[in-house]
Amino acid sequence: MTDLALPAGQKPQLPFRDMQVMALIGLAHGISHFFQLVLPSLFPLLKDDFQVSYTQLGAVMTVFYVTSGLLQTPAGFLVDRIGARNVLLGGLSLYCVGILLYGLAPSFWMLFPIALLAGIGNSVFHPADYSILNASVNQTRLGRAYGSHTLGGNLGWALAPPLMAGAALLLGWRGALALAAVIGFATLALLVLGRDRLAEDVRSQSRAQSTGSDKASLAPMLSLPVLVCFGYFLLLAIGLVAIQNFLPTTLDALHGTPLSLATIALTGFLLGASAGVMLGGVVADRGIPPGKIVVFGLLSAAVLLLLVARFDLPAVPMVAAIAAAGFLQGSTTPSRDLIVRAAAPKGASGRVFGFVYSGLDAGSALAPLAVGLLLDHGAPQHVLVLSAATFALTTLTVYGIRRVSAQ
Repeated sequence: MTDLALPAGQKPQLPFRDMQVMALIGLAHGISHFFQLVLPSLFPLLKDDFQVSYTQLGAVMTVFYVTSGLLQTPAGFLVDRIGARNVLLGGLSLYCVGILLYGLAPSFWMLFPIALLAGIGNSVFHPADYSILNASVNQTRLGRAYGSHTLGGNLGWALAPPLMAGAALLLGWRGALALAAVIGFATLALLVLGRDRLAEDVRSQSRAQSTGSDKASLAPMLSLPVLVCFGYFLLLAIGLVAIQNFLPTTLDALHGTPLSLATIALTGFLLGASAGVMLGGVVADRGIPPGKIVVFGLLSAAVLLLLVARFDLPAVPMVAAIAAAGFLQGSTTPSRDLIVRAAAPKGASGRVFGFVYSGLDAGSALAPLAVGLLLDHGAPQHVLVLSAATFALTTLTVYGIRRVSAQ
């Protein structure tokens, strides 16, 4: 898609069709993140009903995330072969069925195969969503498109705990999961109705159909820029998971921060990240090199985290510093996705985005082990140092991407 030439100095306006695409894909991504937290939000009720431990319930989610992570790259291949719309609709359909089956599970052990099904459904969103955005939205607006995609996911995460808790009070945990499935099926219906607005990357499909060589199909993921992008996501996930999953525990062990205040600080980080995404999308579309935005944002966030680790700040400055770190990190997200798009060979966006985003799952699997060891050995300050260090190391991958892409 391209815009008609505009007079010098006049900025292109956001057309209605691009807004529709962003809304549909942002909604789809929001539902995928919403579904990720519907079951964990009900863990206390499932624990009592099934008489199991939190470790056993956590194992259910491990099956889900491992399945999703392993299948993101194959889902990307499928996107490039049969089209992103079909893969997105099919994956969301499986996901909705999985959420519904959670609520019908007759025993705890049945949750494991259902988690496998839900993980298959979750694996399609990143490769399908980004392929559709790349093909549907004018490239001068891709920063805002990527930002709206991330924002939708963040809002989905934020919505799940309160909605599931409220629904469970009225309907029980099984009824709450049925309600979540209904919301998912309603989203699926909206995507079906709006599917004509979601363009396909015809270069991907023609390329996939014209080559039967596995080596040729794998070549885009084996290119050095794409491998470095994978490293970017792996490092970033370690830093983010350390904060998102362990910040209240870390602040309590490090500074004796009350749980209520530590939770406010975590909320500040998440809300700051969402605000940063919105501003970051606008800034990314202004023509500023995305690498500079990422380096500035992540290094600044790292400095703020180190300040919190080193000094026992009063409540307001501490929350402000952590929220600002979230904002700065979030502002890099649209530029990050532009870097991946630039590294992806033409006609391979589905498989490339699927592959590099599996780095998030890999980092998410490693981080809890590392943070758990630090907390168990009485080194809570090193949790924030770990996050800061991984943010800083991530900026080195940006430099590496630029170097290898220029070769």
